[in-house]
Amino acid sequence: MAITKQHLDFLFTLSFIFFFHLHCSTTSAQAPAPAPPTPLDIIKILGKASQYTIFIRLLRSTQVSDRLIGELTDADDGKTIFAPTDKAFSNLESGALNSLNDEQRVELVLYHVVPIYIPLNQFQTVSNPMGTQAGDSGDGAFPLNVTTAGNTVTLMTGLTKTRVAGTIYTDGQLAIYRVDQVLQPLQIFASRSSGPAPAPGNSRKAAEKSKASTLALHNLALLAFSIMVF
Repeated sequence: MAITKQHLDFLFTLSFIFFFHLHCSTTSAQAPAPAPPTPLDIIKILGKASQYTIFIRLLRSTQVSDRLIGELTDADDGKTIFAPTDKAFSNLESGALNSLNDEQRVELVLYHVVPIYIPLNQFQTVSNPMGTQAGDSGDGAFPLNVTTAGNTVTLMTGLTKTRVAGTIYTDGQLAIYRVDQVLQPLQIFASRSSGPAPAPGNSRKAAEKSKASTLALHNLALLAFSIMVF
């Protein structure tokens, strides 16, 4: 059987389709998988915003920054962070920050982190006391209360009262807000704001001693008066 031009055209077309399909399949198989989303770098966000050097140092030294990056990658609830400025830390009592132990430093940083994403216009829906990652807010150790008036959001710890001064970053999963005062939890700073109360037993003894001294002086005065009259 003679091979005609029509046969050659058909074979050429068939070969072209075969090799084109083979090339597309190979290219598709070799195409790289899409890269996973880059985790949010809280340190980099705060670094670009400037004036958060001390808070950045605390995030790093306590390793809370690494913890938050992992939680933001794995969880869907997001995070809300209240970032105190360097000036806010300078307003603390002298030596207050350096006097904290490692556990208290971690608690202080986590007290500035809320385990859900809260847009600025949604704080009026938050129940008080608002939970933070420092611990249970219901036992009085780490209470954080929120009040709103128009666009003003005020935070109260029992020792600190400050407002949200601005938005540093927000993307629907992470919100970082500026605060001009360090949020001082009662668990850490309450005992530092006032000296220890005297023990009841000691107060009673001191009162009895004072009363006895007064009585002795009174008796001595009567004796001296009697001698003078005699």
